[in-house]
Amino acid sequence: MRASLMPPHAWPRIAPFAAYMAFVVLADLLARAGWAAPSLLWLYPLKIAAVVVLLLCYRRHYAELAAGRPRWRELWLALAAGVLVLVLWLHLDADWMVMGTSPGYQPLEQGRLHWPLLLVRLAGGVLVVPLMEELFWRSFLLRWISAPDFLAQSPAAVTLRAFVVAALLFGVEHQLWLAGVVAGAVYSGLYMYSRNLWTPILAHAITNGGLGLWIIATGNWTYW
Repeated sequence: MRASLMPPHAWPRIAPFAAYMAFVVLADLLARAGWAAPSLLWLYPLKIAAVVVLLLCYRRHYAELAAGRPRWRELWLALAAGVLVLVLWLHLDADWMVMGTSPGYQPLEQGRLHWPLLLVRLAGGVLVVPLMEELFWRSFLLRWISAPDFLAQSPAAVTLRAFVVAALLFGVEHQLWLAGVVAGAVYSGLYMYSRNLWTPILAHAITNGGLGLWIIATGNWTYW
């Protein structure tokens, strides 16, 4: 990747995502080094805190968030899309649709729910992760693949190649890779249609919130 192709205004959208992924790698390394699972649970609040700090530091750079509330039609589409992705996420879990294994995030202490950790995990998934990921995947990467000067690129005019590549990479980020590809395609489609980043952010938050509540209700922690 040539440095000339990476404009300075890309970094405010890359840095929060990079910090999030750095904590994912750190957690994996510590687990391999023998750290106990209960100790690793506390990395999540630190990870979310780091992302929030970066989002706040760069908040003046996010002109795409100043577009205002989506129109009512787009709000309903975001709701429908968020629920659709949630349903597909819970069903696209055949062996060939899963990449690797993970114990998931189990906020348990002596067999009982650790509510502070659980609530931080749920809030992070609903309020922080959708904002951070949509700034990176949709606002930056989707448009940047189409044009290096991505801020000048209308979401409605991104290329088919950008749409496909962004969806595939979003899938690779997740253990349920096929569900991730579908989610990436849906969220990108919402952004391209509405040209308002809040639309896929809302859909993403609905998916994550519904998934979190289902995980808590069923105890299927591997989905976290």
